[in-house]
Amino acid sequence: MLELTGVRAGYGAINVLWDVSLTAAAGQLTAIIGPNGAGKTTLLRAIMGLLPLDAGQVALDGQPLRGAPAWRMAELGVAMVPEGRMVFRDMSVEENLIMGAFLPAHRPHVKARLEQAYATFPRLRERRRQAAGALSGGEAQMLALARGLMSEPRLLIVDEPSLGLAPLVVNELFDILASLKAAGRTIILVEQNTERALAIADHVYLMQSGKVALSRPAREVDLERLHDLYFAR
Repeated sequence: MLELTGVRAGYGAINVLWDVSLTAAAGQLTAIIGPNGAGKTTLLRAIMGLLPLDAGQVALDGQPLRGAPAWRMAELGVAMVPEGRMVFRDMSVEENLIMGAFLPAHRPHVKARLEQAYATFPRLRERRRQAAGALSGGEAQMLALARGLMSEPRLLIVDEPSLGLAPLVVNELFDILASLKAAGRTIILVEQNTERALAIADHVYLMQSGKVALSRPAREVDLERLHDLYFAR
């Protein structure tokens, strides 16, 4: 579904990504892991059109995306759940969810998708009239994920969902990601928790210093060897 070929990108004179090539297959969960500073979030920004490419190509279903503005990604069926939640703090939970279906094509389905979101995340139903800024970190992450699903994206990109959350909340979030994958959703997951990411992934990419250091089906990855590469041991 999504294919990157020889991508280079960065910030001004500082290059971060060095000839990155990877593929996210339809109906699978592709995990991108790596330590801080490996270029994972920069890679997602390049995919979403938030950073210009200095070289290479990003293609969705064979159609080049290079130069496409970020706002077009929603029209193309791509949604991103950013690192750090980034909910609209002064808006209610329900208003945040509705923003996820802002495009005219999605507005007729808002009511049905709200019910689907509340069925998947029951705590959001309880807090639907509450300001998003008053949510706990775990609840805000659930809201960010639910908001990303409101447009029924063909490709869902999730950046560091477990960051700073309690283990019980992490378990709940990963159970939801596993159920989305089982339902046929195409997902790119960026995650530092290698064990949890490996457990639900179909394919794993390890990034180091802006490059792909490992690309392998998840079932073939040895966790100890992965950690050796992760920590450059």
